Amino acid sequence: MAPSVTHVSGTVTGSVEVRFTDSGVAVCRFRLTQTTTQWDATAQQWRDGAPIRYVCTAWRDLARNATESLVDGVRVLVTGRVTEIRDNAVYLSIDDLGISLRQRIAYTETSLPSPAAAAPISPTTPVASAAAPAAQPATTGARGPAAHRAGGPPAWWEQRRAAGWDRTTARTPADALSPNAGR
Repeated sequence: MAPSVTHVSGTVTGSVEVRFTDSGVAVCRFRLTQTTTQWDATAQQWRDGAPIRYVCTAWRDLARNATESLVDGVRVLVTGRVTEIRDNAVYLSIDDLGISLRQRIAYTETSLPSPAAAAPISPTTPVASAAAPAAQPATTGARGPAAHRAGGPPAWWEQRRAAGWDRTTARTPADALSPNAGR
């Protein structure tokens, strides 16, 4: 009988470990904690249930991508097969993995949304005018100007965000990427 496929939503706990077999196949392993919530009718509030601990294993390209993408505290959605239950943990062989968008935005290598997509839409928020002064680079505390991080948004994204998403100048991602955008 083949193991059944299960779907788990939880938080990555700790760092992702990656190793390579003698033939060069990537294998990664990470811990995942799922905390269910239950409605307490007497207290009229949600309470956390007992956490369920998983040890997840991924192979090949999925292992490489997971190693590059996952960090401690990221919520993920996992599809996999239970291979073992021992030491108070469920062991999963991962077939597919995705980052949960419930609490964060995920960027991909192939596409980024246009700057206008993140513009706040509120009747009380004024739209920046074309005559607005040039945006200063965003700072990250004592580290100085924000530098482009691997896996993070490009520099034009932060500049547009700091300028209040001037809708008159950024029409498409291609416009925002051009060196003369907004001029």
